[in-house]
Amino acid sequence: MGIEVIADGVVRDENPHWVYYIDAARVGELDPKRCGKWMYMTADLERADELVREAVVTGAVIEAKRSTAKHVALSRAGTGVCCFYLNGDDAEAHRRAIGFLLGHGLVRRTKAGRLYNVSFKFDEQTRAGEYGDDFHAKTCLADFVDLDTGEFLA
Repeated sequence: MGIEVIADGVVRDENPHWVYYIDAARVGELDPKRCGKWMYMTADLERADELVREAVVTGAVIEAKRSTAKHVALSRAGTGVCCFYLNGDDAEAHRRAIGFLLGHGLVRRTKAGRLYNVSFKFDEQTRAGEYGDDFHAKTCLADFVDLDTGEFLA
């Protein structure tokens, strides 16, 4: 474990529960009071690592992390999560992150083909313990994308 430079300005860091990829030159842009994440649940840690790494290296997000095997083993659902971080009030950052998620098929569709209206979660909501029924999204995919077509709203 420890910090490793994996691309121009991008570092990888790991602890027992998380593997982080961070754009070291831009991480200061993330404001703890405005920051949040789009999430993708998966048990495929190899793919998860590829996704979070690519998201940061390509500039889709400033920071991303994924669960470790230990984290997955401790989870009730037996799955891990990828978190893609940005400031919640930055519309262009949302477009980049959502474009990445949609481009990689990370937003599921209903049987009718409609995108699920996944939620963006602010870190303050996580710190406040808002999970499950206690979580009330302030920002959702439908704020940016037509859920039927997958096209960005004007």
